[in-house]
Amino acid sequence: MLTAEEIMTRDVITVKEDTPICEAMEIMLNGKVSGVPVVSEDMSLVGILSEKDVLNLLYDREALKTKKVHYFMTERAISFDIEDSLVDVCDCLVKNHFRRVPIVQGPKKKLVGIITRKNIIQRIADCQEFFRDTPYKQRIEFTNVFNRT
Repeated sequence: MLTAEEIMTRDVITVKEDTPICEAMEIMLNGKVSGVPVVSEDMSLVGILSEKDVLNLLYDREALKTKKVHYFMTERAISFDIEDSLVDVCDCLVKNHFRRVPIVQGPKKKLVGIITRKNIIQRIADCQEFFRDTPYKQRIEFTNVFNRT
């Protein structure tokens, strides 16, 4: 069984709750990401800010000048532990129409990574290429490792 840790992106773009929303939008645009985890000073996950959350600025343009991330973010963001199954992560993305989920570790839920749809699609593509170009016996060995329990 593949775990979240084996596929997650470790270098995660983040913002703090008190980051001005206009600054958070710039961070997302410059980082070419559609959402960012919101973390405390000790990197504990406190929420997530997505493009969907930022769209609320259309209804409150004055907020762009004064509001902070905590006003827009989704609190109690769904996250997964580094030891959780990649299948469980994928199920969550599909069922909830999420684009990303934070990966945390420990009781304080310290952010250690993120898994996006792109991470999973890349893993599937890598497997397809492997299966196309690999002799049958090696494919069986790989499948046994990929599905380890």
